[in-house]
Amino acid sequence: MQKTLNVTSPAFSSGEWIPKIHTGDGEDISPALQLQGLCRDAVSLAVILDDLDIPLIPNYSHWLLWNLPPMEEIPANIPYGPSTLRGAVQGRAYGKNRYRGPYPPAFLKKPHRYVFRVYALDCFLQLDASARRKALVKAMQGHILQEGQIGGVYHR
Repeated sequence: MQKTLNVTSPAFSSGEWIPKIHTGDGEDISPALQLQGLCRDAVSLAVILDDLDIPLIPNYSHWLLWNLPPMEEIPANIPYGPSTLRGAVQGRAYGKNRYRGPYPPAFLKKPHRYVFRVYALDCFLQLDASARRKALVKAMQGHILQEGQIGGVYHR
């Protein structure tokens, strides 16, 4: 049985507003994510950021990151590009190989819910940077030691 990974952020509390600096309306930089209870057997980390409220597209991905070495805090402002911090890979989310923060369509009048999911894995994943969410989720199957999440909301 997996032990839950506790994920928090110094930028916002679970269920609270995501600061503009971490959105497409601001500087569009990734927030720091703090991990408590990370198991010692973790070989790598993966992160998926999804918008839960895009009509007709469940779990619209804004960020895919994998092969990040285990750490207690994923730092803010992960550099753009397919290969990034300490050899981690950013896949194709929102059409880009980078973090793309909350940026719901202006015509949608209600706040959108965003979830940062963090996975502790027992291996490094053999995925090309062109991979999308479906390929990442498939590659992680059978390798997830722990998972946790933090959610926030944003409205333009």
